Amino acid sequence: MYLSSFDYDTVTSPTMQAREIERHTINKNLSVRDALLKLNDLRADAILFVVDNSNKLLGVLTDGDLRRGFIKGLTFDTPILDYIQPDPLFVYQDQVHLADLNDLRKKNILIIPIVDNNMSIVKILNLRINYSVIPADVIIMAGGRGQRLMPLTEDTPKPMLHVGDKPILEHTIDHLSKYGMKNIYISVNYLAGIIMDYFKDGSDRGLSIHYIHEEKPLGTLGSVKLANDLEHDYVLVMNSDILTNIDIAGFFQAFLKSGADMAVAASTYHVEVPYGVLEVDGNNMVNSLKEKPRYTYYSNAGIYLAKKELLDLIPDDEFYNVTDLMAHLINEGKRVVSFPILGYWLDIGKHEDYRKAQEDIKYITL
Repeated sequence: MYLSSFDYDTVTSPTMQAREIERHTINKNLSVRDALLKLNDLRADAILFVVDNSNKLLGVLTDGDLRRGFIKGLTFDTPILDYIQPDPLFVYQDQVHLADLNDLRKKNILIIPIVDNNMSIVKILNLRINYSVIPADVIIMAGGRGQRLMPLTEDTPKPMLHVGDKPILEHTIDHLSKYGMKNIYISVNYLAGIIMDYFKDGSDRGLSIHYIHEEKPLGTLGSVKLANDLEHDYVLVMNSDILTNIDIAGFFQAFLKSGADMAVAASTYHVEVPYGVLEVDGNNMVNSLKEKPRYTYYSNAGIYLAKKELLDLIPDDEFYNVTDLMAHLINEGKRVVSFPILGYWLDIGKHEDYRKAQEDIKYITL
């Protein structure tokens, strides 16, 4: 069974990929006992993909397949091929669809082989670990001084302040990783060495982390132009001082369906007026009276999705904010859409925000 659509990219490091393939595959010439031992070691992820000597996918094998085989009279000496399901679900390495993955998760299909055009397994996708696979590079803006959080940021860059048991930036990177976003650029300036020494190249996390060095402040988007070797047609840009569990898959799907050039994640902001509000026309005639109304606005949450080609609009080596790009796109008649964050979101810009984050982290899931 084969699923298809847009580009799929690496979801683990090469070493981790090889390890996962070894764990979940078994050669057709091995014994039923060998299969039982491997399935026992896999525990909750107990599924094996049977391959030939060239690693070509032949079928799938589970505990249930072995039980059904024994009931039919097969034995430990019967070849594995007599037990397998010969039409396994798989995904070509360059074709996968987010909606399909969501459907599979709902059906409790969580371990999926990724194959090349020769049907050889090249990766194992574990939906227990990865919520989805988003074909976008990530650029995280982490170069600011965090002036409003002094003295906490005197010797520690703001993204490295701990919330709970780990830094703000680590919460963000871990969340992105769950959506299969592994190619990450971090724009650094102030106390850059602390960030770089902590995350290094990301290989120990199954990631590929690169660093963009701002020699001077370039605004919220100026340094994005310095990201080289972007691998995908889409880019997710976000601030580093945000604590959020935004549904990135929903964000990305909404962006694609809208046909927009850029999408902006939005958080709700409520304003409560403690008085009765008069609504009047141009002649000062009262049309209505609202007693202590509560207004809801959507504010910029500091998370953006854009087509990679838009990066060409950013001027070289100049201070440039994301609002400058949004204004340019709107003036040019391009489509900029918003996506409401329905989950948790907090901009940690002030001391009271940081205190709130320390309390909230006890109760939220990121």
